[in-house]
Amino acid sequence: MYVTIVFLPLLGFLVAGLFGHRLGPRGAQIVTSGFLVIAALLAMIGFADVALGGHEYRIPVAQWVSSGELDFHWALRIDTLTVVMLVVVTVISALVHVYSIGYMSSDPHNPRFFAYLSLFTFAMLTLVTADNFLQLFFGWEGVGLSSYLLIGFWYERPSANAAAIKAFLVNRIGDFGFSLGILAIFLVFNSVDMQTVFDAVPDHAGSTFSFLGYQLHTLNTICILLFIGAMGKSAQLGLHTWLPDAMEGPTPVSALIHAATMVTAGVFLVVRCSPMFEYAPLALDLVIFIGAATAIVTASIALVQNDIKRVIAYSTCSQLGYMFFAAGVGAYGAAMFHLFTHAFFKALLFLGSGAVIHALADEQDMRRMGGLRKALPLSWSFMVIGTLALTGVFPFAGYFSKDTVIEVAWAAQSGLGEFAFVMGVAAALMTAFYSWRLIFMTFHGAPRAAAKVMARVHEAPKIMWLPLALLALGAFASGFLFSDLFVGDGRAAFWGSSISAHGDGVLEAAHHAPVFIKSLPLIMSIGGFLLAYQLYLRRPDLPGKLARTFEWAYRFLLNKWFFDELYDFLFVRPAFRLGHFLWRRGDEGVIDRFGPDGISKVVALLAARLRRLQTGYIYHYAFAMMIGLALILTYIVLQEGGL
Repeated sequence: MYVTIVFLPLLGFLVAGLFGHRLGPRGAQIVTSGFLVIAALLAMIGFADVALGGHEYRIPVAQWVSSGELDFHWALRIDTLTVVMLVVVTVISALVHVYSIGYMSSDPHNPRFFAYLSLFTFAMLTLVTADNFLQLFFGWEGVGLSSYLLIGFWYERPSANAAAIKAFLVNRIGDFGFSLGILAIFLVFNSVDMQTVFDAVPDHAGSTFSFLGYQLHTLNTICILLFIGAMGKSAQLGLHTWLPDAMEGPTPVSALIHAATMVTAGVFLVVRCSPMFEYAPLALDLVIFIGAATAIVTASIALVQNDIKRVIAYSTCSQLGYMFFAAGVGAYGAAMFHLFTHAFFKALLFLGSGAVIHALADEQDMRRMGGLRKALPLSWSFMVIGTLALTGVFPFAGYFSKDTVIEVAWAAQSGLGEFAFVMGVAAALMTAFYSWRLIFMTFHGAPRAAAKVMARVHEAPKIMWLPLALLALGAFASGFLFSDLFVGDGRAAFWGSSISAHGDGVLEAAHHAPVFIKSLPLIMSIGGFLLAYQLYLRRPDLPGKLARTFEWAYRFLLNKWFFDELYDFLFVRPAFRLGHFLWRRGDEGVIDRFGPDGISKVVALLAARLRRLQTGYIYHYAFAMMIGLALILTYIVLQEGGL
């Protein structure tokens, strides 16, 4: 069953990719979507078997690598952490596939799009079922490749090509760190098998190695390298700049990247390696700091963005920051709980925004929306449900998961834990503000779109309603249904040995937090709603006045803290200048000059000189023959005379 779950999307990719021209758009849609629906149903059965039934499996698939001491199989590691990710990935991917049937109905390249979606899902499933680090790296790179193909799906757009290249290159930075981490694991543990490594971790606690004259903590170094990889895939501060630009891809791609695949890979990696991170305190501190900083910085950027998808994209970065600092304080179950619930309401928000964009003929600027509630009541309802879940309003999913994350940061009772708590609370206020700002600017107030556009506004096709309704159900119910299993009294039996249990003390302390601490996130959510209501419904003139009064702050946030400009100055321009120098002076000035260009010039010069000998006069040729004959005879005579 588990092999079927993993390889059904690959089969869909091969069928749609190789035979899409014969199947046609409808055939490719049915095959790929049908396979994903089957995989999602099987994943739910697997969840009941493993997470609720307490079973674990290791399923060998094939011998993969055998080279000296490096010898391992392609095998599936099936435990609770795996089946949680299987449900998230397959369910969200299946719903995105079905939604895409309506959203991409007019696109002429449907088979290619659905093939890429299935390949993306297969790569993510390979990642989460990996039994060894090299297999995990295969899925890791497969996700990167698929994201490149999907972000740049509309390749005729220069902006889409640039965004795809940017995502690919930024992720290469993180992937380089990740690959170094895997090499270090093999060097230290003489194995890349996960269970073998995790069992041997206590024996290397406190061990060091020498590098450039410094003694470095072995496990801290390995875990920091692994976390660098996680920072790239999960768009954490410093390596986050690719994620908002990924909005250049079709909206279903945005939902798949942000909700279930790719960006959750980094969180999964840290949680999967929790037995190793528990012996790497410096690495955990770095996870807390980067996660908390990402949560607040990206939330602040979302406050002033005007592209509806970019607001939700920065929200994803912020929520991933929550997951990381929860993992950093040792509450791995809380991190996975928020990942689980976030998948539903973030996919709902992205697909809901896709319904709005679809209705407005591809318009994404919220300044050209407004007054859409009556024209799009279903889309409004779904977006409001997603917003209530994201902002943590009872009884929606975010109330249970996000509040737990903030509480465990408080319960950590450490300096960095307090920092994460404060940043988490502040980010909760910002989250509520920008989320309701999106709702008010899009659906309320006076219409700002052109009259001819408003006249054509219509709800999404019925094929797009079902995924939205199911995601809305998940955004509403996933919190209170699974809270006890993920972070409550049933967590020990639920997680089993799939994650480290060292963080149980933090979770237990969080459950006994004072009422004020528990209420603070909800208070921030209410405050953010009231502030957005005041600024965008009661006094819609105020945002413009505030932007003009505090223009420096507005420009700073609108330009995303100038990260792109800083990287352009520090890395992009110097790289271009270096490349131009090497091209002109090195390639053209040396290699080409003395290589192919130089040789071709010499050959051309010799040919020109030899061409002059071809005069066409017989006596010239007879004279040359006589000279040649004389030289040959002279040579023979000299040879016979022994000279």
